[in-house]
Amino acid sequence: MSVRSDKKEATRRRVLEAARDLFEAEGYEETTVRAIARRAGVSVGSVFTSFPSKLDILSEVMGERLDELYEELDRVNGRLRGSTADRLRSLFALFFAFETRRKRLFLAHIAAAYDWRPGATASPFGRNEHLKQVIRQCLARGVAAGDVNPAIDPEVIVEMLLAAYAWTYRLAAWNDADAEAMSRCMDEQIGLLANGFVPRTQVSGLI
Repeated sequence: MSVRSDKKEATRRRVLEAARDLFEAEGYEETTVRAIARRAGVSVGSVFTSFPSKLDILSEVMGERLDELYEELDRVNGRLRGSTADRLRSLFALFFAFETRRKRLFLAHIAAAYDWRPGATASPFGRNEHLKQVIRQCLARGVAAGDVNPAIDPEVIVEMLLAAYAWTYRLAAWNDADAEAMSRCMDEQIGLLANGFVPRTQVSGLI
């Protein structure tokens, strides 16, 4: 039984490593399960024994990638300084710097979220609670510091920030933008969200 379990886990690891490399090199849509199996050196049936679908494979690949990101976030989150807007800028700059190491893989993760058919383990972009919790903590710290309006629903801000973050990745898809260029774009969007649309004389509270 132990040998069988070890073999199954080894197959699963080979599939994930093959899929990660193919998604990055060829793109998610262009990568077939057959190609993943060929690269992993296993049968197509073995792939489906480990994962219900290609979407589930992508979800697992990204889950492992994001675990690395969240470990990094947890290390720096409490040490960020400045206003809430400044801390959010720093957080998202860290996101971009990390994810552009495998840009096409993260683009696939975002794109697949709009055509997601969740299986038992699938978790598309935007549904990861760890990412949202990091932003919530930043906003809560801002409320305590007095530069975030406590009357504003933080979940609305979280959703708006994630939407801006995902849309900023169009620069990578269309113009092959790097982390620095996307961070500059996101910085402006965070500033606009923080200040609101109305003239400063009419602002009753900051975000």
